[in-house]
Order: sequence, then C-alpha cells, then structure tokens
Amino acid sequence: MSIGILTSGGDCPGLNAVIRGAVIKGDRIHEVSFLGIRDGWRGLVEDDMAPLPRHDVRGISRAGGTILGTSRTNPFEQGGADRVREVMEARDMTGLIAIGGEGTLTAARRLADDGIPVVGVPKTIDNDLSATDYTFGFDTAVSVATESIDRLRTTAESHHRCMVVEVMGRHVGWIALHAGIAAGAHAILIPEVEVSVDQICGWVEDARDRKRAPVIVVAEGFVPSGEEHLHAPRGLDAFGRPRLGGIGERLAPEIEERTGIETRAATLGHLQRGGVPSAYDRVLATRFGTAAVDAVVEKRWGTMVSLIGTGIELVDLHSATTVLKTVPRERWDEAAILFG
Repeated sequence: MSIGILTSGGDCPGLNAVIRGAVIKGDRIHEVSFLGIRDGWRGLVEDDMAPLPRHDVRGISRAGGTILGTSRTNPFEQGGADRVREVMEARDMTGLIAIGGEGTLTAARRLADDGIPVVGVPKTIDNDLSATDYTFGFDTAVSVATESIDRLRTTAESHHRCMVVEVMGRHVGWIALHAGIAAGAHAILIPEVEVSVDQICGWVEDARDRKRAPVIVVAEGFVPSGEEHLHAPRGLDAFGRPRLGGIGERLAPEIEERTGIETRAATLGHLQRGGVPSAYDRVLATRFGTAAVDAVVEKRWGTMVSLIGTGIELVDLHSATTVLKTVPRERWDEAAILFG
C-alpha cells in the first residue's frame, strides 16, 4: 500500500508532527510506504511528489511549518476529481491523507463524494471545525497571542495609551477569547457578538478612569454593530473567501477620536502561525497522524480524525465542514464580566 500525504492551506504549528506520526506508524505497524506531495493540492494535480521514507521525518515534530510545503490551490480549478484520480492511479496510490482546515477539508469532502479515497486531518489555528473539540495549532496560536499582548501592555502602560490588538480567527473568535482572557484584556471583540463602538469606548474610558492602560483584543472577523460588511480590503483567496485583516487599524483612530486617549493598533498576523508548536499541539498532532494512517488502512474513506473529549474518533467529512464551530454567547458573557 502506498499513501499520499499533503498539507494545504495556511501553515500551522504541528503539521510536521502529523506527518511524523503518520509515517512512523505506517512504516512500523502497517508496513506501508508514503508519497510526500509538495505544496498541497497543487502538488497532487501537477504530480509533484516524492517518496517520504521514515528517515526523512526524524525529529521534525518540534519544527514549525511543514516540510512538504503548502499552498491555497483549489483542485477543482485544475481538473478536479478526474485529474486527482489520474495522478493517484499513475502513482499507484491507494489512499490520500489531506491535512488542512476548512477550505482543504471541504475540497477533500467533495473529492470523497466523487469517489477519491481520502481521509482528512483537521488543521487550523482558528479552532473553527465543528466536528472536533480542538484542532492542533490553536493552543500555540493562543500562547503566542497571549505573550504578545503581555508585551504590548507594558509599553501601553508606560505611555498611558490604549492598545488595540488584532488576532486571527477568520469568522470565529476562539483565539481572541482565549488570549484575551489569559492576558486580562479590558474588552474582547469577536465576530459572534455585536458590540457598538460606543460600548467599546465606554470600556476604554472605564479602564482609564481606574488608571489602567486599556487593552482591546479584536478578532479579524469582528464587525461593529450597525455595520454589515467584514473589513477585507485584500479581496478573496483561491476558495472565494475574503482575506481578512485590518479591523484593528480601523478601530484605533476612532477610539482615539472619541475618548481622547492616544491609541495604537498592533496586528499580530502570521506571528500566530509561525514558530515551534506547543507541547499540547505536538501531542495532539501526533495522535491525529497515527489515527489517520489507521483510517486509511481500514479504508474509512470520506472521514476525518477528530478529538472528542480526550479520545480520537473518526467523523464524516460532511459533519466536519458544513457548520463552523463558533464561540457560544455564554462563553463571551463569562469574559465580559471582566471588561472595562
């Protein structure tokens, strides 16, 4: 048996740990071989791949990024299932492990519906896939964001400024919520909860009145109440999704104008996706990789490995990709008690 493995979409801490876990268990337990597909779906549709022996994955679980490379190529714009099937047959590939987030796994689901033998592995710092309790990469992103907010707080306090810190998350606020709570933010703004600019300024002024330097954490997909459109000045990606970013820069001057408090914005951006994965993410990613190999050997096509409680289970790709896992209102309400 020969198994193809690819990483697609945004890079994420823990990708290499998945690859290592899959290859080592596949080699040691199932005696299968692997083909490393370069740059995600692009490498599959363009037949750009090479053997991936166990020797090549030694010690990579602690490394950030992905040794296979990644891209945001949409396979359905380059031949779709017919082209994927052609390449897999030419390479004598029994099955495929696709590691990725919402866009990648949606493509994997469509390919599975067309008869392609594929198993998914959930990867996203956004933690927005509904069929798994957590995705690897999220814990690392929250840790990086928390440390960054802690650092920004010291300069804000020195200058008596307000600091607006924008974090990633696309259409959900999990990173903002967790990092904001951990760092003691004076307000957390997420896509799931409408908040007016007046309310934001009220929290800023409350913190100032208590002799604090206000810190606002905002998710990139946040839309102030009374507005309809996401702040996405960079257009769409290959899957037709808006490229978010910049809401922090947009809010900062408005807060300064309304409150009179000098306000700065900091966008953490790709810092949250880079660097070495946390211990938690290394462990979860390794468990996902070993479970994915088992699923391929058992020919459980059209499924995704998932963390349910503390156990790893298989779920249908449809349930994993049709509904985003958003932050429940009660979770934000718990944090909101601490705002201002």
